[in-house]
Amino acid sequence: MNYDQIFDKAIDRLHEEGRYRVFIDILRNKGKFPNARCFAGHNGPKQITVWCSNDYLCMGQHPKVIAAMEDALHDVGAGSGGTRNIGGNTHLHVELESELASLHDKEGALLFTSGYVSNEATLSTLAKLLPGCVIYSDELNHASMIAGIRNSGCEKQVFRHNDIEHLEELLAASDPDAPKLIAFESVYSMDGDVAPISEICDLADKYNALTYCDEVHAVGMYGKHGGGITERDSIANRVTIIEGTLGKAFGVMGGYITADQKIIDVIRSYAPGFIFTTSLSPVLAAGVLAAVRHLKESSEERDAQQANAAKLKSMLADAGLPVMISETHIVPLMVGDPVKAKKISDILLAEYGVYVQPINFPTVPRGTERLRFTPGPQHDETMMLHLTTALVEIWGRMELEFAQAA
Repeated sequence: MNYDQIFDKAIDRLHEEGRYRVFIDILRNKGKFPNARCFAGHNGPKQITVWCSNDYLCMGQHPKVIAAMEDALHDVGAGSGGTRNIGGNTHLHVELESELASLHDKEGALLFTSGYVSNEATLSTLAKLLPGCVIYSDELNHASMIAGIRNSGCEKQVFRHNDIEHLEELLAASDPDAPKLIAFESVYSMDGDVAPISEICDLADKYNALTYCDEVHAVGMYGKHGGGITERDSIANRVTIIEGTLGKAFGVMGGYITADQKIIDVIRSYAPGFIFTTSLSPVLAAGVLAAVRHLKESSEERDAQQANAAKLKSMLADAGLPVMISETHIVPLMVGDPVKAKKISDILLAEYGVYVQPINFPTVPRGTERLRFTPGPQHDETMMLHLTTALVEIWGRMELEFAQAA
């Protein structure tokens, strides 16, 4: 058995398909985001502008967050000391879970080390505890949700993206006595569209199903207090489990679920992804706690981000660039080819000091490769004009198709 040959072929396939991933060597400049320093391929650090961070509201740079983390570091040290089963609940974990439960109007919350883990651990555990459970999964659900459903070993039914009629067809064809769980996201991060949550909940009521809503790209971003689409639309009480991340709009790291206390207790007691994992550092918990509390009271960051996203969409469209229609803060620019998407990204970084990562398969379907821009509150009009001008020049240089005459 030639192991090296097998691994070489696996990597070669990625190169041949134009989707071998290269990670940028970068340091963000504290207090000056979206400015950062790029180290790869340069004689010393090069100043760049970041256009693809999921720290949507720049809370990872917020003075309150940084101060809270510094205070926690000096108060309790760096780590949590182990799993919560062994090391106990750091009081900051307790406070943060209480704050998150309140944010989503739920009885309880449970912290995980990432949004991926919270999805995988919860979905796989919940379905295993429900004999004969059938999970109905939106076809564009995140890889972590797919992994959790697969690891549950239960029957899976995939419904067409945001297609309520197809979902009802699947529900109606199933055993009426079988436990059912509908899993979906609120904001889909690659297209920027939103799930019809009320209609999904109507079907859940009709067919006696539980609902699981991944709000990772919406928490902090929507709703009066940052509770996501479910808060914005006043339907959080209709969703059984709301899952979120602490690493995007809240700017730090971690994941969580919120639900009634009985479900939280079940997941806490049975999910290997929670039981056997060292708990989130109290330093991180302190930072997130500060971010959540701030965004519960402040809409300034949300308003500025939404305004900048709308402005960038308009500028790209006016320039004739193929910006995809999006009702949210996500600004996708269609390329449709992995090699070209990577080349555009490389030129932007090398010649214009603009960083945006190409999005390729398996994150998006083949043939829909794109650049995904996430303008934040600090991206000003000068930065947007620089980006738009650069893209127009590159589109012309590479003889790519414009959406209209530029």
